[in-house]
Amino acid sequence: MAKTKTTFFCQNCGAQFSKWQGQCTSCKEWNTIAEEVIQKAEKKSWNTSEATPKRAAKPQKISEISYQSEARLNTKNNELNRVLGGGLVPGSLTLLGGEPGIGKSTLMLQVALQLPYKTLYISGEESAQQIKMRADRIQPDAEHCYILTETKTQDIFRNISDIHPDIVVIDSIQTLHTDYIESSAGSISQIRETTTELIKFAKETGTPVILIGHITKDGHIAGPKILEHMVDTVLQFEGDRNHIYRILRANKNRFGSTNELGIYEMQGGGLREVSNPSEILISKNEEDLSGTAISATLEGMRPLMIEIQALVSSAVYGTPQRSATGYNAKRLNMILAVLEKRAGFKLGAKDVFLNITGGITVDDPAIDLAVVAAVLSSNIDIAIDKTTCFAAEIGLAGEIRPVTRVDQRILEAEKLGFSNIVISKYCKLPKQQYTINIIKVAKVHDVVHHLF
Repeated sequence: MAKTKTTFFCQNCGAQFSKWQGQCTSCKEWNTIAEEVIQKAEKKSWNTSEATPKRAAKPQKISEISYQSEARLNTKNNELNRVLGGGLVPGSLTLLGGEPGIGKSTLMLQVALQLPYKTLYISGEESAQQIKMRADRIQPDAEHCYILTETKTQDIFRNISDIHPDIVVIDSIQTLHTDYIESSAGSISQIRETTTELIKFAKETGTPVILIGHITKDGHIAGPKILEHMVDTVLQFEGDRNHIYRILRANKNRFGSTNELGIYEMQGGGLREVSNPSEILISKNEEDLSGTAISATLEGMRPLMIEIQALVSSAVYGTPQRSATGYNAKRLNMILAVLEKRAGFKLGAKDVFLNITGGITVDDPAIDLAVVAAVLSSNIDIAIDKTTCFAAEIGLAGEIRPVTRVDQRILEAEKLGFSNIVISKYCKLPKQQYTINIIKVAKVHDVVHHLF
């Protein structure tokens, strides 16, 4: 047995120290440094039955490397496929993070039950009976899904060698531990070591592995930051537990775009895919209400119609309030300054509150014009026509700037039955006939004149 070594790790950021200290010099948190015992034993491969040693890798010319494109594995979940970039890549490692109770385990169990491939669902948090209760609620008849309740990686790999699954799901990475490290499960060393073993397994066998990860109170994946560097894809499952809608985003994706968005609705029988999110993001109000405007935005390749709500009222206190939910507050301040300077609206002494319905966050600059329309509508208390939508960016000089892929935004508005869309005068449109009326504006003055 080799000599044991004691080191100190920050449980918040993963920084390593030679001795204990009160404050972590890396993340500036107090009382997060804990002692961990590392056993310097000789590490074996994930496949303990492997007797013959492998040859060392040799350099190859890139032109001589044979490449055969492998088909992605269809997860039978269109929203997950879209966010992943078309499905699971063989040999990839995917990390899914989210708040407690948001539905991470439900989503992965639902995917495991629906997959037509042999799937091994490994749980370190629930018993097999508890998982069975949830599986009966989601999908009672699943022939290809195997359940294993185990936290020791050596036993997990022994079971994997017996059944040879096509896909492995682990819930969660913070519950796993390996014999080669003597610290407790969930510590920095254990997370790093168990993930390394899983990466080795995934790359050598071509088996996709999906990890579920806990997050800290700051919203980051719990454990060392290197965990996000090690995996191929990092997915974020977010939403308010008081609302029924959940949003799946990709923070990192080596095999696809990080701009895609998946939307789910939480129901008693699991998570339902929302194929047309524009319907849930627009309120179904019969009466005309001031302070609301519809914007045509894009999330990756998907066009969305979202509703912007604004409320402008007289400031009760000396300093007016500026509050934005789902929108950048600094950008709201910039737009209000443009309206005051370029359009002559006296908003400096008024409270302005802005909200994007549906609980989603949007950073597309194309919603600027809808923000302007909603703020002005609330300020003068005149409702905007419900059949009109907006897609343009606002410049500091008060000019209406063009946005990318405006043709997709127009087609989405046309499909959902809008009669008018307001865009920049400088947009270059393809030569095709639209049934929707396209209104082109160049300045904020033109928008005010057209709407009111």
